[in-house]
Amino acid sequence: MKQTITSPLVTAQWLEQHLDNDNLIVLDASMEKVVGKSPILYDTFSCIPGTKKLDLENELCDLTSNQTHAFPTTAQFIEITSELGITQTSQVVIYDNQGIYSSPRAWWIFKVMGFDHVYVLDGGLPQWLADNRVTAERFSSSTLVDSASVDSIIKSGCELKVNVQDAWVCDSTYLLDKLSDKETSIFDARGAGRFSGQAPEPREGVRSGHIPNSVNLPFSQVLAGHGLKTAEELQQIFAGLANEQDTQRVFSCGSGITACILILASVEAGYHHNVLYDGSWAQWGRDHKLPIE
Repeated sequence: MKQTITSPLVTAQWLEQHLDNDNLIVLDASMEKVVGKSPILYDTFSCIPGTKKLDLENELCDLTSNQTHAFPTTAQFIEITSELGITQTSQVVIYDNQGIYSSPRAWWIFKVMGFDHVYVLDGGLPQWLADNRVTAERFSSSTLVDSASVDSIIKSGCELKVNVQDAWVCDSTYLLDKLSDKETSIFDARGAGRFSGQAPEPREGVRSGHIPNSVNLPFSQVLAGHGLKTAEELQQIFAGLANEQDTQRVFSCGSGITACILILASVEAGYHHNVLYDGSWAQWGRDHKLPIE
């Protein structure tokens, strides 16, 4: 029986107490490259017991797209989650080795695909280690599914009951139409230097600057220690930056990863009309037909 959790976060204490639950799946969604903060480096590998590895950059990313870190296709998502032994009844907890960095991206992918019982471990692996909790030396093996079974699941859409929330991810055409919409707040999670255009872009061919009428909220400003700031602190942050009449918030960053940290923070603050601009600045800044400031 699932315990009702109203927050998108779970604590290390909660996870430790529920590690033996049969329907619990723990995923490590760490990425090798960390941008926008000083990376936490490790001398030796460790993970939370029972963790399975989720390769966010290669397995849960549409590599056929010319977009950087493109959202996975539904078929791709079903295949990967089936290999991991995940069903719609699973309770999924995702973490990364930087505290809160790439895990919100994986969390938002699951949410967009219709998963209700998916959470981010607040503080991630750094908090788990700081608490001196038990660790493992290797990941747990995936539950492999043969290709025929995966094809059957994809065609029927039954076992995972994928219910894609298309409105929670947008493209540049949609965002272009919302630039002057007072009911839409646009947030950019990049650092202030990149937002203002004073710091160079890390990707060749991408212009400097930002999306018109967007506001800068570097993802580091919603973090405290290894985890998120409190809901009350996050509410104050968003209240000071969002359009007063907004009915939705669109989030962007460099390539769609750290924007999800802001989405996580927005949900934790009690706001639920959030949209990821998946192409983010890597796409917008490269397209000279799109306006910039």
